[in-house]
Amino acid sequence: MGSDDKKAATLFAEGFNCAQAVLTSHAQQFGLVPETALKLSAAFGAGMGRQGEVCGAVTGALMVIGLASGHSIADDKEAKERTYRLARRFLNEFAQRNGSIRCRELLGCRIDEAEGMERARQQVLFTTICPRLVDEASEILEQMLVEEHL
Repeated sequence: MGSDDKKAATLFAEGFNCAQAVLTSHAQQFGLVPETALKLSAAFGAGMGRQGEVCGAVTGALMVIGLASGHSIADDKEAKERTYRLARRFLNEFAQRNGSIRCRELLGCRIDEAEGMERARQQVLFTTICPRLVDEASEILEQMLVEEHL
């Protein structure tokens, strides 16, 4: 495997967002330069631009799934279906383990509103909950990549 178990956690701890951490921890394995991976995923943190929507760790993992099995030929239906199957599998497993894939539900507050963001900061949710979610996403992703021989 091209990613060590804690690379995503290390990137997150360094200050990169959850999407950046998950995607970049696998970038080189699939021929993506780390700087490009960081830029590509930068807007997906905190639930897509800090909107509290789909968790950035989830969107980062979906980007990795696309790199691993996505199609680059329009009529490659087999690759398209495989990628969607893997995406659904990842989403279902993450939701089963964590109760949701949505940032605001995972954090228990609306970080797209000033009051919710202040609450998240006061309760240090970004350093207590988010690292665990980055780890969960990475763990599920690693297992899938090994099982699917990707």
